[in-house]
Amino acid sequence: MIAAVSTVPVMSIDLPFCKRIGRGKVREIFELGGDLLLVASDRISAFDVVMNEGVPGKGRVLTETSAFWFRHLRDVCPNHLVSTDVDSWSDVPAAHKPVLRGRTMRCRRCEPMPVEWVVRGNLTGSGWKDYQQHGTISGVSLPKGLLHASELDPPILTPSTKAESGHDEPISFARVVEMVGKEHAEAARRAALRLFEKGREHAKSRGIVIADTKFEFGVLDGQVILIDECLTPDSSRFWPAHEVKPGATPTSFDKQYLRDWLIGTGWNKTPPPPTLPPEVVAKTAATYLDIQKRLTA
Repeated sequence: MIAAVSTVPVMSIDLPFCKRIGRGKVREIFELGGDLLLVASDRISAFDVVMNEGVPGKGRVLTETSAFWFRHLRDVCPNHLVSTDVDSWSDVPAAHKPVLRGRTMRCRRCEPMPVEWVVRGNLTGSGWKDYQQHGTISGVSLPKGLLHASELDPPILTPSTKAESGHDEPISFARVVEMVGKEHAEAARRAALRLFEKGREHAKSRGIVIADTKFEFGVLDGQVILIDECLTPDSSRFWPAHEVKPGATPTSFDKQYLRDWLIGTGWNKTPPPPTLPPEVVAKTAATYLDIQKRLTA
């Protein structure tokens, strides 16, 4: 299903019939019947700062894109998704179903790992800046002479902290082992790299290169499972395959357009953010919907 176009952004969600247990930059998290409801708002963040303006329909794109990938990749790694069929949930009052429909995942509860598992397949973003300065990304040594958008073969894993507020910070795999234990760290590393490779295969068949992405994992009954979101334009960089070559700056089907606009304003990447003009909001909304169609239709 492709997300419906909305004209009014949903910036917050209140569900008085269940318990709110968390609020992220984009998602509201509730507890219901022993499960979690992950409800994606239309908020958007850049450089770890939430913008004051929302992007209409964005939450639906994120939810429906994640649900597609959770189903497509479940043979690679189990995940927390139970259902997205809001209308079948008898414990959700009818009056609240319209706002939840299309933007809510019902998920199994687990113990989340305090780590973001960033997988990089092409040299770009903060990794490109790191490489230019040090010849490495998060301490991972790379060959000399690489250019922007150069393919990293094999892809590399550069984990980071998962900050509740402020900026995430790169950490070594040794530090990850200290945080979550060797067995779970190695299982998550294997899963992240396999998920990335299978995701890239599907995207490439649709003419899209996944330059990089981040995954999150949790532990349920001793098993590492994929949680949160998966290969969305919030968590990934998507490029048209025909534009990708060393030294190129491919068109971005993700929030890079917004990042570039923000950089162009001279903003210092700390709150408060600049006001987003209507044309920037509209372009961002169109970009999110476009990549969903290309990947899932």
